[in-house]
Amino acid sequence: MDYSKYLSVSSSNRKPSGISEMQMLLTDPSPSLVWLASGMPNPQQFPFCDAAINLSDGSVLEISKEVMATGLQYGPTPGYVPLIEQLKEMTLRTHNPPRWTESDLLVTVGCQDGLAKAVEMLFRPRTASRKTRYPDALCILAPLKLKYVIVTADERGMCPVALKKGLEEARLSGGPVPKVLYLVPTACNPTGITIDEARRREIYSIASEYDLIILEDDPYLFLQYDEEPMPPSFLRLDTEGRVLRFDSFSKIVSAGLRVGFVTGPAPLIERINWHMQASVLCPPGISQVMVSELLRKWGDDGFKKHVGKLRDFYKAQRDVMLRAVEEHLTGLCEWTVPKGGIYIWFKVPGLHDTTPMLVKRAVLKGVVLVPGKDFMVDDKKQCQYMRAAFSCATKEQMWKGMEKLAELIREEMALQQDSQH
Repeated sequence: MDYSKYLSVSSSNRKPSGISEMQMLLTDPSPSLVWLASGMPNPQQFPFCDAAINLSDGSVLEISKEVMATGLQYGPTPGYVPLIEQLKEMTLRTHNPPRWTESDLLVTVGCQDGLAKAVEMLFRPRTASRKTRYPDALCILAPLKLKYVIVTADERGMCPVALKKGLEEARLSGGPVPKVLYLVPTACNPTGITIDEARRREIYSIASEYDLIILEDDPYLFLQYDEEPMPPSFLRLDTEGRVLRFDSFSKIVSAGLRVGFVTGPAPLIERINWHMQASVLCPPGISQVMVSELLRKWGDDGFKKHVGKLRDFYKAQRDVMLRAVEEHLTGLCEWTVPKGGIYIWFKVPGLHDTTPMLVKRAVLKGVVLVPGKDFMVDDKKQCQYMRAAFSCATKEQMWKGMEKLAELIREEMALQQDSQH
């Protein structure tokens, strides 16, 4: 594929950093190499030496002096080499991309960093997106003043018929036609819906027909609660080299380490790498070392065991929340039972807009949810939806929170009725 047609002006004009490119020589240096090229601080002067980190299972993660020194130093822009190799092995096991030999992978400062850089690289005046979106993704897009093709969704996720209709209308309008499709295919934030395999294949086919790059944002891949096999990722379905996939350790290891990674066609990964050379230089070394050493200690079986414990925990959290919802909100709200992730998406049919209630009065009531409007591409319209997270609340807090929310909704409905008289 010719990827130059997808690039924004700023991305087309990017050039690699000479010094950063030279640092790739340090990935496997000759013992006799005398490195006089870059302004690295002397690692012998770092105040940190080594580390022994107590893990939640009672074991200890030891980081040697040599590994610690590497983590404390400037590193290759694509990421800590041992971690890159581990992530490539994980990607092959999990997705087995059909165009793997033409793909590449790099570590980003959390998933959102990679997404932001991909947006800068690709987005032109018009793009396609679901009607509801992860709000921080909207923050990335807002400064670009984009025109969207807004695609409706149902209980199975993004609607292929609506996607094709929107793309065809854009084509026939004579204006710019979308070149990028953004979606969260697994346990979508905020709805919790996972797109099934048949629909994923249909969406990929439409993307192929209209020559779209797919941004597959998938932080909840390992937090799915159905016993059914996971549907194949868009990366797994990508026979043409049109998928950029974004993964994250935030939900499964630590949010504060800020370690994500992006996988996709090598020419596009190269452009993101050049952007990183000009912005962060390299991902945080200690964070990468901690993740890499943890994966090494666990092995594949240990990682699967950890993910299994996470699924059991969050599924139990979800079920407790749903019981509290059924007890207190039946008749007041409609909701989706999430198949994964950490959110429940509510509709309040008796209110025109949940925003005034949640922004102005919810805190005083002692409960906080996110207004649905924050997830909407068109945030000027009234919105009957809201989102609750069940990841951190205790059983008692969930039960009390839903009780307070029910009282709040009833009071808001009364206020709305009074204002109409």
